Amino acid sequence: MKQPQAILVLPHLRIQNANAIGSPLTHGFPSITAFTGVMWALQRKLAQAGVPLQLHGVGVVCHHHQEQVTQGYVRNFNLTRNPVDKDGSTAAIVEEGRMHLQITLVLAVSEKRTPGTPAALVQSNQAQLDYWAAQAGHILAGMRVAGGSVLPSRPMPGKRVRPRMAVVPEDPVAAEKEFRQWRRQWLPGFALVGRDDLLAQRLQDLRTTQPDATRLDAWLHAARFNYAPEVPAGGVPAPDGQVKWADPQRPKGSGWVVPIPVGYAALTPAHAPGAVRNARDATVPMRFVESVYALGEWISPHRLTHLAQFLWHAEADEAQGLYRCRNAYQPAKTEGADAHGNTPTDTLDEWDDDEAYAYT
Repeated sequence: MKQPQAILVLPHLRIQNANAIGSPLTHGFPSITAFTGVMWALQRKLAQAGVPLQLHGVGVVCHHHQEQVTQGYVRNFNLTRNPVDKDGSTAAIVEEGRMHLQITLVLAVSEKRTPGTPAALVQSNQAQLDYWAAQAGHILAGMRVAGGSVLPSRPMPGKRVRPRMAVVPEDPVAAEKEFRQWRRQWLPGFALVGRDDLLAQRLQDLRTTQPDATRLDAWLHAARFNYAPEVPAGGVPAPDGQVKWADPQRPKGSGWVVPIPVGYAALTPAHAPGAVRNARDATVPMRFVESVYALGEWISPHRLTHLAQFLWHAEADEAQGLYRCRNAYQPAKTEGADAHGNTPTDTLDEWDDDEAYAYT
């Protein structure tokens, strides 16, 4: 994993009609692979514009989401019949889930520098960094993000809405201090992090009653509510005879844990470039794949301690045919913390920072 030299922040992006169906088994938010795709597409367009930046990690903070569904106990997607057939008749409905989003994207950046030329990603070159950030924002405004259209950002009192870049200090202590300044600008909101450890724990717990359980069984078990009667303290039933039901795996304070798609696994060997008809790119090898799933968690950005916990990186294992995104989040284990690392005294430290309320 390459250490980023800087971050590119694209704050409070308003996305209209983004894809709400992240995979064949999940909905409610685009897949993290949609945002790595945006990252790579933006990098190619920056290269065409002569901006010598390489993007190799992305973090997502969701400030607002509105899934386009009917209200009620059973919800259905709001669907449209478009376009019409070639003879003018109404076409059949194609299932498309859409949602409106307001998100902040944080991209890890390094410089593509010619040997012998001075470095540009330095603290003293803020004017150049601001220019590159403005170019990135201008390019992104004409792109699709998770299948949705990017709308112009509205001024928000107390919040930065213009793209910006900031250098990541090489000293780890200084980098963590800077990160504490950055994360406050992403509030209120929720950052998506990976929780593969929770899936492993769920599998271990499930095998105590189902020895043949697989990771898929554990993932499906974690993706739903599993209600069971609570055992009263001391085994004495309540005087009124009532029995409380709850999910023993989702106690109070267990966090906003969700099933998410994180990439793809190969179903076939790689086909030669151009061997498969109607492939998107006939110049590169092509494989048929299926989705890979894991568990993620939405947490407040102030619970993150350093940049590596926040960023998602794509990795490819050609031998195993695995193409997935990984996140290095690990919950802090402190005295009095629950299984998710949360403590009753978690607060925003040093909240008297005037920079957190800058108007731009």
